[in-house]
Formats: sequence, C-alpha cells, structure tokens
Amino acid sequence: MTGKPRIKLPETAKAGDVIEVKTLVTHVMETGNRKDKDGHPIPRQIINAFTVNFAGRQVFRADLNSGVSANPYISFFVRVTGPGSFEFTWIDDAGERFIEIMPLNVI
Repeated sequence: MTGKPRIKLPETAKAGDVIEVKTLVTHVMETGNRKDKDGHPIPRQIINAFTVNFAGRQVFRADLNSGVSANPYISFFVRVTGPGSFEFTWIDDAGERFIEIMPLNVI
C-alpha cells in the first residue's frame, strides 16, 4: 500500500443513525496472472482482507480476491450505537497490516 488511505465519515451522527462509510486505499492489487516485459510472471500481491471495528466491535468485513481492481474503493452502511472510533485494517498477501483509526463525533 502506498500513501494514506482515504476515509470519509459524516462530520457528526446521532446514536441510532445509519451512516455511510467510504474508503479508498492505494494498492496495485496485482493478480499474479500478468507477465513482465521479459515474460516472467508478476507475483500476486493483493489486499486479501479488510475489517472495520467500531468501539471495539467488528461492524464490517470483506475478503478480497484477485478480481478486485487496483486502489479498491469500499463503502458500507453501519448503525452508530454511541460514541467511539472506527479502526480500519487492510491485510495484504505479504502479511502487512495497514491500520487507520478515525473517531466519530456522536452527538
């Protein structure tokens, strides 16, 4: 992954609201099916898991495969139960974890 993930949350939410969460991460998502200019296979390198926790509880999970395009954009809806922070985790084939934490202003 290169660069900081982009995450969009509403500025504020009320307890009980359903909000949309949008994420975009920069990653090549190499499928392992292509060859380089010399004809050698380019090794697979994809984000294979994406999880989101809110206030310590998992609220979203996606298992990704080689059919996902580069720089995956993922959006989902979640009901906000009260104050807390989102913890976003992307895991790639190399086992690298990319974690981003964002608080949600609950009024």
